Amino acid sequence: MGGGRDRDDLLGPGGRKRGLSTALAAEITAEVEALIGAPTGSEFEGLERGLRERALRLAARELGQRLNRDPSDHAGSDLPCACGRRARYAGRRAKGFQTVLGLVTLERAYYHCGACGQGFCPRDRALGLTASMLSPGVTRMVGQVAARVSFAEGSDLLAELAGLRVDAKHVERAAEALGREVAEDERGVVVPPPAPSAPTLYLGVDGTGVPMRAAEVEGRPGKQPDGSAKTREAKLCTVWSAESRDPEGQPTRDPGSVTYSGAIESAATRDTDLEPSEFAARVVREATRRGFEQAPRRVVLGDGAVWIWNLAHEQFPGALQIVDRCHAKQKLNAVAKAIYGPISELGTAWAQGRKDELDAGDVEAIVRALAPHTTTHEEARQCRDYIQRNRARLNYPEFEAQGLCTTTAVVEAGCKVTVGTRLKRAGMHWTVGGANAILALRCCVLSGRFDDFWYRRARPSKAA
Repeated sequence: MGGGRDRDDLLGPGGRKRGLSTALAAEITAEVEALIGAPTGSEFEGLERGLRERALRLAARELGQRLNRDPSDHAGSDLPCACGRRARYAGRRAKGFQTVLGLVTLERAYYHCGACGQGFCPRDRALGLTASMLSPGVTRMVGQVAARVSFAEGSDLLAELAGLRVDAKHVERAAEALGREVAEDERGVVVPPPAPSAPTLYLGVDGTGVPMRAAEVEGRPGKQPDGSAKTREAKLCTVWSAESRDPEGQPTRDPGSVTYSGAIESAATRDTDLEPSEFAARVVREATRRGFEQAPRRVVLGDGAVWIWNLAHEQFPGALQIVDRCHAKQKLNAVAKAIYGPISELGTAWAQGRKDELDAGDVEAIVRALAPHTTTHEEARQCRDYIQRNRARLNYPEFEAQGLCTTTAVVEAGCKVTVGTRLKRAGMHWTVGGANAILALRCCVLSGRFDDFWYRRARPSKAA
């Protein structure tokens, strides 16, 4: 049954062109007159809410009646089942669906397969109602609110803004199911743009801990005093451009240029692995969608972790690599505190001298200043190794001369925006599957890709 034909047929003769029936229009007019004619003193807000409630209730009733009057979803005595056998017609079944108009009860032809024991309703497939009791329109609303706020807050927003009663647990189930669809879509739809969006594209990766349920971290080493873990790391890939300049002439991210992709997954690879890690594959997909490899100038920014530069070497060998300047300075601050104590004018002066040398590109001076302390302070030894290992990535005067970003502020902000403000709120504890589903949904929304995803999702229903 063609989706477009089916929809118009179900609306009755004339389909959408007829609009609301005369009877429905008359009922709405009567409701309006009754409310407006109510005793004086009613607030306008009350009038608005009352009219909305009544209009939606009438529209929901009209929609249900129209759909239930049409028996064309009965397509014979049997139909093919997904298992390959035949499912026999077993009468009509009623089920309530939450739509954007309110609750609508539909009578649908039901087919049952004796071979596999499963049943289905052709009308549910045609209308995109197979996954849950939520209509496609309500499912879309749930996805939008759950990507932004907690499930309980999402339930409240649906009630306040749309007049829909969807409890928090149902919001959670529907949002996570939709997030799994988004994650599958992200893995399958990797289409490069016709051309890069800017002369220089930046790619940054980072990670942040997500509070987990106890079963998800059982036996895993962590940072707790007893060596246990309470979190799992969500890794995030961020791509952006920075052709804009701030008042001081420094590069700043271009509005609307930032996209995200992330999940709790491994970035580890072995020399014998034939395929990249899960996260490396994710980074490549995001880079491909943004046209990163086709950009005239490509920059990978990171905090200095070895795995980041291994990934950059393997996947983007021609890209310029830059260590986040703020992270490098934090390393120097940590060494100063280890040598001189947490509060020391000498330590502050020592750290400032090293940071000035870093800004000037004098890596050798930093190494010399660290040398006397490497045998007595492990932090100094580690910092020396860090500086020497990333020598070429710390050439900030040259990077500035080229007008390049030298900090991962966009990436760190991305971790807060995509992960922190949604998954790390007080009292939240996640499963890996649930966290990944909501993170996929949130990245899709924040990257401005939800409409495209929804279009692809809707096409199977239209073609049913």
